[in-house]
Amino acid sequence: MAKREFRRTVAEKQKGLRLDLYMFRSGMGLSRSQVENLIRSGLVTVNGKVVTKPGYKVKAGDEIFAEYELPEPFELLPETREDLPIIYEDEDIIVLNKPPGVVVHPARGNTSGTIVNALLGRLEELPETGDRTRPGVVHRLDKDTSGLLVVAKSQRGVRSLARQISTKEARRIYTAVVWGRPPIREGMVEAPVGRHPIDRKRMAVTPFHSKPAITAFRVKEEFGRVASLMELELLTGRTHQIRVHMEHYGHPVVGDPVYSGRETRKIFRVVPPEEREKVAACLEIMGRQALHAARLIITHPAKNYRMEFQAPLPDDMERLLEYLRLSYQKSSEAATS
Repeated sequence: MAKREFRRTVAEKQKGLRLDLYMFRSGMGLSRSQVENLIRSGLVTVNGKVVTKPGYKVKAGDEIFAEYELPEPFELLPETREDLPIIYEDEDIIVLNKPPGVVVHPARGNTSGTIVNALLGRLEELPETGDRTRPGVVHRLDKDTSGLLVVAKSQRGVRSLARQISTKEARRIYTAVVWGRPPIREGMVEAPVGRHPIDRKRMAVTPFHSKPAITAFRVKEEFGRVASLMELELLTGRTHQIRVHMEHYGHPVVGDPVYSGRETRKIFRVVPPEEREKVAACLEIMGRQALHAARLIITHPAKNYRMEFQAPLPDDMERLLEYLRLSYQKSSEAATS
């Protein structure tokens, strides 16, 4: 890691810009999200005083200072992957059904085996997005979340898709299995999401250094009091949003290793203790979070018509639902016999 110093005086023509945008545009070598994290971490001063709000509006004459480390650049290597699960492709976009366990884009310590590496092997180049490690990437899925991912193949695609996601014109709808039986069948979880105050690798519902986050949900099927099949739609797009919101709501995603989906102490707050055998069976089936990006609705960047894509559930979630349906059917039959 190379140590860097950032020292600038805000010019008259730049006054009124957000602090994170001003610093990003000044060529620090960091992505805007990295600049934002730098500010929130208290590593940026304005006129000698620490400022932790990325939205601070800079004034002419402000003295901005920061010390930070710049990761050594790594090369984005194209890779050949014959089983790239492409659902749709044209000159502007490519839509994939991402398998669980695959990372979307390279990062420090994980520079190969990603969707971006495979796409570079197929297409040779992808359009810039402002972050050299994420060419063409306008939204992401967690490594162990499966389902639909749209990647831009042109600058027109980048601009259009980024705008659609920002304005909520694009719709991203997920299928999940959660523990327990939610008290209402349809509603919204509206709670701000930010970095966990202690464990910085996790996200959390917190009022500190967070952003508004809204998830709409609908219960589609209940399996006694053990688990529920849900449809969830992102109305905002925060990191780990659905997983964090379901934990906060008290019904973690089944199998989630980070957000209480494998923590029996929290599972049995919403699942009766006599269902221990079913809980253990569910955890044996799901080695990851039972979360799948099932539907994606966008407007085509060039042709301007709406497009809807659907991806079937992966095998592990199908097996989980098969087990739950069979178990619930047997329980119902036993109760009525």
